[in-house]
Amino acid sequence: MFVAKVIGNMICTHKNDNLRGLKLMVVQPVDDQLEDKGKPLVAIDTIGQSGVGDLVYLAKSKESSIPLGKDLVPSDAGIMGNIEYYNVEKRTEE
Repeated sequence: MFVAKVIGNMICTHKNDNLRGLKLMVVQPVDDQLEDKGKPLVAIDTIGQSGVGDLVYLAKSKESSIPLGKDLVPSDAGIMGNIEYYNVEKRTEE
């Protein structure tokens, strides 16, 4: 799993039948300090509650569609939950 910020949404008029009725969100992966890391990607909002500005945690590949209970949903990432609180202590190297 990894953490990302929701930075947008996507509306598609034609898509795979297994994606019908699902929200597609554009997310920006972030590092431990919540700074942008890598390129944005499209994720299925498997919880149906995410919106622009939310901090979320995601799963990649096949695991991204497990909460949907469908076979072979074409996706690279799926939002598993919204993060209400996030704290990472910066470690000092000795």
